[in-house]
Amino acid sequence: MPKRKSLILALLIIPTFLFIKLISYFPETVETYYSNGIYPITSKLLHFNLGWIPFSFGDVFYTVISLYAIYWVIKNIKRIYKDTLSWFVDVFSAISLLYLAFHVLWGFNYYRKPLHENLNLNADYTTEQLIEVTKMLILESNSLHTKLSKNDTLKVNFPFNKTFVINNTHIGYDKLKTTYPHLDYSVSSIKNSLFSYPLTKMGFSGYLNPFTNEAQPNGLIPIYKYPTTCAHEVAHQLGYAAENEANFIGCLASINHPNNYFNYSGYTFALRHCLAEIYKRNPDLYMEIACTINPGIYANYREVSDFWDSHKNSSEPVFKETYSTFLKANNQSKGIESYSYVVALYVNYFIERKI
Repeated sequence: MPKRKSLILALLIIPTFLFIKLISYFPETVETYYSNGIYPITSKLLHFNLGWIPFSFGDVFYTVISLYAIYWVIKNIKRIYKDTLSWFVDVFSAISLLYLAFHVLWGFNYYRKPLHENLNLNADYTTEQLIEVTKMLILESNSLHTKLSKNDTLKVNFPFNKTFVINNTHIGYDKLKTTYPHLDYSVSSIKNSLFSYPLTKMGFSGYLNPFTNEAQPNGLIPIYKYPTTCAHEVAHQLGYAAENEANFIGCLASINHPNNYFNYSGYTFALRHCLAEIYKRNPDLYMEIACTINPGIYANYREVSDFWDSHKNSSEPVFKETYSTFLKANNQSKGIESYSYVVALYVNYFIERKI
């Protein structure tokens, strides 16, 4: 017979699941009591306790847990036949505990209010507005490219390393918080993932460890992409779970940074999303607009695409589809590909401010 405590813990997954489904219908409640109440306290505590460690504690945690799980399965393999019920209760008690910890430490942020409501932005936009903002982004991107590159055909080479980016990402947020106080990033915890090579093979630029709240950028990606990637993962740390919202906040933090290289990474990041949306709506118009972009910007885009192409493998689509399914199960209906919403955020933000 299974132990009483293990059975209670295993069965706890049912009311936890039902509570999460119920709370998903009340984003205002999640926003008020979790995202702006409990979560900022727990995340800062994790940053204070783990942020000073020079390596990814979360990756070590995952490694230890994985090795222990393998050891436990091997050790208890015979129990599957001799004491099946007890074996499954033990397994589900562990799953239940991790499921609860995931949501308490970070996962409830999936059910908060949409970002455009917090920032008082519209969620809709016209093709005309999209074109207007895209042209603004091209002007800014071209101007920065001209400042940072020897001529308009060459890519921008960054004169610093990734440690510099990690140590200075917070500066963009320091400026951003003067307009949006809820984007205050006072205690940094950004570390290159120890699993950067597996992440590359899976096609991911980084991730947030929900149990340790460490931002984990992929240390192998081109440095041109690094400022927006680090800023994106910080947005997740601040409680913005949706990928499109983290993209938008990461862009804002990069373009608000005093360093022109961070700005260049941010503006060209937003530009690429907007160009993709124009292409979907009107390929001929896309070709007309694309001709006005400095060729060196495309060289930076190619640098990133060549990096991913060089690491493509048959397992990557499986991992991406798995992650997309995970997002859909956590209130992100469009999964990993949800660019139209981030473009809506860009358009309405830049239309208001005229860049």
